[in-house]
Amino acid sequence: MPNKKTTPERLVTFSDAVFAVIITIMVLDLKPPTEPTLKALLPLWPTALSYAVSYLFVAIIWVNHHHLLRFAHEATSQLIWWNFAHLFMVSLVPATTVWMAATKLAAAPVFVYALVFVLIETAYIAFEGEALAQASSSDITLPLRRITRIRSYLALAMFSTAAAISFWSRIGGFALVCCVLFIYLSPRVPELLHKSVRS
Repeated sequence: MPNKKTTPERLVTFSDAVFAVIITIMVLDLKPPTEPTLKALLPLWPTALSYAVSYLFVAIIWVNHHHLLRFAHEATSQLIWWNFAHLFMVSLVPATTVWMAATKLAAAPVFVYALVFVLIETAYIAFEGEALAQASSSDITLPLRRITRIRSYLALAMFSTAAAISFWSRIGGFALVCCVLFIYLSPRVPELLHKSVRS
């Protein structure tokens, strides 16, 4: 009996469900003020800021994760386990978001928040490598693979730097984490960079 390849559809469905749960957990941590005034909303700014950034991050991670899985034609054991590792790291975002919000962006929570994204990016790089290894040269060219890899390592360096400086400048560390949003805002960024270099 011939061995049949396991297609990644179930992996996509499972991953989508995990991302949905992560976002739902973050929403449940939002608490309304006890007083019925607009002024009562002002002390909630750390919660609102932390939630908005984390929500956007999870959304961007999902978009890039979804885009990346289009290149995978088989759910190999390596791809499955790196996907699990990546999802596990992303599942840590709600807890660090709550801690950061509760402490009004204190240095230690910002450090841990940035460190979680270092772990997320590390797992993503391995996951990305497994997915792109299945892509043909017509799916993604060699120069485009190189730009994609550079983007991932640049993001890892920025997250690592954010973690390193957070004890000296908690706002600077948090701001640097937020800057990585622009690197991953669209999964087509490497493709657009590749086109601009060629033109």
